[in-house]
Amino acid sequence: MCSTGVSYNRDADSRITLSDRSKNRRADCHTRLPYNPPARGVWLRGAIYQFRVRVPADLRDALGCVHVDRSLRTDSRSLAVRLSRKVAAEVDAIFEAKRLEIGLAVEGRLLSSPSVPATVEKTIKPRSEKASAETIGPSLSQVYDRYLADPTKRRSARTMLAHQTTRRVVEDVLGAETPIADITRDQCRDLLETLRWLPVNLSKKFGDVRVRDAAKAAKADHLIRTINGTNLNAYMARFATMMNWAVAEELIGRNPARGLQIAEAVHPQDRRKPFELWQLQRIFNAPIYTGCKDEQNGYSIVGSHIAVGARFWVPLICLFSGMRLNEACQLDVQDVREIEGVLCFVISAKSLVGTRDKSLKTKSSERIVPAHPELLATGLTAFVERKRGEGAVKLFDDLPLGKRGFRSVAFSRWFTRFLVSIEASSDLTCFHSFRHGFRDACRNAQIDRDIALRLGGWITGGSHSETADDYGSGYRPQLLFEAISLIDYQGLNLSHLQHPRNRAD
Repeated sequence: MCSTGVSYNRDADSRITLSDRSKNRRADCHTRLPYNPPARGVWLRGAIYQFRVRVPADLRDALGCVHVDRSLRTDSRSLAVRLSRKVAAEVDAIFEAKRLEIGLAVEGRLLSSPSVPATVEKTIKPRSEKASAETIGPSLSQVYDRYLADPTKRRSARTMLAHQTTRRVVEDVLGAETPIADITRDQCRDLLETLRWLPVNLSKKFGDVRVRDAAKAAKADHLIRTINGTNLNAYMARFATMMNWAVAEELIGRNPARGLQIAEAVHPQDRRKPFELWQLQRIFNAPIYTGCKDEQNGYSIVGSHIAVGARFWVPLICLFSGMRLNEACQLDVQDVREIEGVLCFVISAKSLVGTRDKSLKTKSSERIVPAHPELLATGLTAFVERKRGEGAVKLFDDLPLGKRGFRSVAFSRWFTRFLVSIEASSDLTCFHSFRHGFRDACRNAQIDRDIALRLGGWITGGSHSETADDYGSGYRPQLLFEAISLIDYQGLNLSHLQHPRNRAD
């Protein structure tokens, strides 16, 4: 046998020839392939690996069983092998402890100190008792605590709020104290079915009612509005993300919630639509822009008052900048400033005045957006200077800070009522439609795609290299201003907004 494992042959002239392997190969020499021997006690039942070991003969009567069996709860062989070593060590320790206990009993010196770990002692009970008594690993609530506190994960305040909301629903349905390793695919499907009938604004409308009870009520009463497919899938996606984390941390062997989503009847592009021209005309010709009784309760009544706060400016700013609603609502006065001679909105979670009430959806949301010429003509500069002169910290300090830390919550509710009051509401349109309209306006103006994505704070994807995007400091403000100046909504006339009191002196 060749020690190297490589076959060769010598001819009569003592020369080594390698051209004809079939002639050169010796019968007693071959290439050795690696062999992966089976791990002790590991075997496959269906798709899940199990651990089994025979109980020594001298301990069978004391332990009441012939074999120790435990499910390793994973379909990964490599993970099963690692887990089996830990289980084997625990079982060996039990055997030794039991022998010691028997020996002391024989000598009449039985000690009262515990010798067998409770979680492992359950494993060696007869199979009929084990199935009902076995509890393995941390609970769902404990895993959620560890997941949300993981320092390697960076999450915005809004993302944390979404995870906390999902957690409350999941724990209510599956049970906070349920061992995470015991959660099955059927239970996850039951969670999905319950979410299908989850009422909108659950805690507000139903108080402390259990999620299952609220879902049953909604299923029986079709007048109760339930969450849409997008929100339902978002709940399941966040739960599945947590379970994937648990798999990576080796708390469970596989994710039973993987891929559980409902098929949505609405195409992604049809979930939200831009405002149509007639809607934009009604919005910006409403009394709050042309003259109303007052800016609060009388905003829909014709009068002589010209609004000057958030209800006037936020829709206009989002129309011509593509900002998300909360990005506009949370602006500090110092976030509107000149950069290289261009008046810009600085969209950032950081604050020059030390406030801590700002957050962004994604990392790419941090950007600068030059003020559109239409905003300048309407009097944005004068408005900002007036707020600065008043010593205001927030640009829209007339917006209350919601319980969840977002100024956009109250404004969003008001804007929904506002659309109804001017008869401009329609299916698939809401405040976010301004952002959809801005993206279409960028396309119609033939603005470079990369510039459009950066103006709107969208994540670049497709063929774009994320590594390359990390280099440099971005586009010059003047170039961005030239691009955003091309934004136009054909047929929308806003000249009436250039009121003398809005103009800079």
